[in-house]
Amino acid sequence: MPFEPKVNVLLVDDHPENLLALEAILGSQRQNVVRATSGAQALRCLLNQDFAVILLDVQMPDMDGFETAALIRQRERSRHTPIIFLTAFSTSDNMVFKGYSVGAVDYLFKPIHAEILKSKVAAFVDLFQKTVEVKRQAAQLAQMNTELRKREEMFRSLSACSPVGIFLTDTLGKCTYINPRYQAIYGMTLEESLGEGWTQTIHPEDRGRVIADWYNISERRQEYTAEFRILTSTGIQRWVHMSSSAMLSDQSEVIGYIGTIEDITERKQAQEEHINFIREQAARQEAETANRLKDEFLATLSHELRTPLTSILGWSKLLRQRKMDEKAITRALETIERNATLQAQLIDDILDVSRIMRGKLKLNLCQLNLTSVIATVVDSVRLEADKKNIQLEYIIEHTNTQNEATRNTIGDRENFPSLSSSPEGTANSSTSFVVCGDPNRLQQIAWNLLSNALKFTPKDGRVEVRLLLSAESSSETLQPQQHHSSAAKSSLALIRVSDTGSGISPDFLPYVFERFRQADGSITRHQGGLGLGLAIVRSLVEMHRGSVHAESPGLGQGATFTVKLPLMGTGKTTEQEEEKEDQEGTTKLITNYTTKSENTSCSAG
Repeated sequence: MPFEPKVNVLLVDDHPENLLALEAILGSQRQNVVRATSGAQALRCLLNQDFAVILLDVQMPDMDGFETAALIRQRERSRHTPIIFLTAFSTSDNMVFKGYSVGAVDYLFKPIHAEILKSKVAAFVDLFQKTVEVKRQAAQLAQMNTELRKREEMFRSLSACSPVGIFLTDTLGKCTYINPRYQAIYGMTLEESLGEGWTQTIHPEDRGRVIADWYNISERRQEYTAEFRILTSTGIQRWVHMSSSAMLSDQSEVIGYIGTIEDITERKQAQEEHINFIREQAARQEAETANRLKDEFLATLSHELRTPLTSILGWSKLLRQRKMDEKAITRALETIERNATLQAQLIDDILDVSRIMRGKLKLNLCQLNLTSVIATVVDSVRLEADKKNIQLEYIIEHTNTQNEATRNTIGDRENFPSLSSSPEGTANSSTSFVVCGDPNRLQQIAWNLLSNALKFTPKDGRVEVRLLLSAESSSETLQPQQHHSSAAKSSLALIRVSDTGSGISPDFLPYVFERFRQADGSITRHQGGLGLGLAIVRSLVEMHRGSVHAESPGLGQGATFTVKLPLMGTGKTTEQEEEKEDQEGTTKLITNYTTKSENTSCSAG
């Protein structure tokens, strides 16, 4: 039930005991009783309050009830407030007529009957409340009518001078109103525009789509927007933007549609010109970037080839002079061998990139275990790490049959396992990391990442290689036809190489795997290289249906490279025996899992 504010009732009597008695009779939550002990006090109460009824004693000193009532009726605010006279003396007709003449609506004679008083007051309270509500509704209706007239006038004015076409349709989509701008856009008369004329102007190639979409969306009471072509009566083609929405009745029923039409021909032409300009600009910039990268690569290549050649030629001349002792000769041969190896590596990288770009690089796939592949690479670069006193760690993380994460940390050469000769040396770290891949190319991936980390890590730094499993789906890594059956919960093997080196700037990070791209820094220029190693890594990883990404907090904060490769299934192969889980829940290491083959396919059995 809605809340109704209390209504004021004014009691006027010069005897406080009478006021108290009246208030006791009228005690109710519906009215707020206000007391006055004189006519002057009653008039003051009427200055800022409205009352549903006034109970006014006739016999009062100074100003009696008749005088008070006359003054009440003189004020506009209280002119129509009902007044009930209370008297204990005269009941003559003259007295009653005098009371009515000054504005009384009723008389009550003392002693007052409580029920009669309550019923009369209740009637005036109800009348007051209803009067207030009627006034409120009347004011609201008047305001609504005023607003409606303003809106109608505003709509007419806006419609007449609107820069866009405005239309109204019935529920069947037939136009019932259009503004002048609508006619100008379509080049149609008023008669031609009304009804279904607008559908005939839609370009034949767009007509079916536009009409079908309009009806489908309108049925769902959704706003419709579309861009399409029209043909004016003179045959001119224009692009327009239409927007429409349903008009609903008070019962939420669709009574029609209102919409706008905007001529966007110039905008479409400008967009097309802008797109063409952007394409030309992008093509020009791409060509300039390609030329710049080519020039930078050729300059770098020339430098990288000339540097070892200079060293080889210099030591060769010294050897030809035969004036060197045995120690110097050994040093010369080592230097020549080292620089020749460096040149061979540069040439191999260039040839690999050439084969990748031409799609000529082939993989010799077989089932293999990544633990041994990474171990071989870590062992091959350990000498380089020792020269710079870099802590090189190889960590293998895997999950046992109770799904508990465990790890093997291989910190130095003495503790480094020989996976091919000691099956029990690294238990629990074998079958989890079986993939289908080319062993040489996977070693190349690991070697490139590790050598890159060592190159950019300063002395006394740290490089970590972590091999682990990932429970994420490999559906984004494998092609649909390459999904292998597997009972394992994990579907990806992760090779993560982290270092405490020079890091990668956020601006260069998106380009770190692009060919011939190198960061513009003194550290990078000092370390040299052609900028091909990471590009080769990405290409080889993708050829293995994997992915690789780089992370770095910024310059001087190290970097982390993560390779994700899809795991093989857990079935047997022709040269593998399935290892059963022992009673303690551990998984034994299978070192001879891989069967190297020249075939270019793998099967999971």
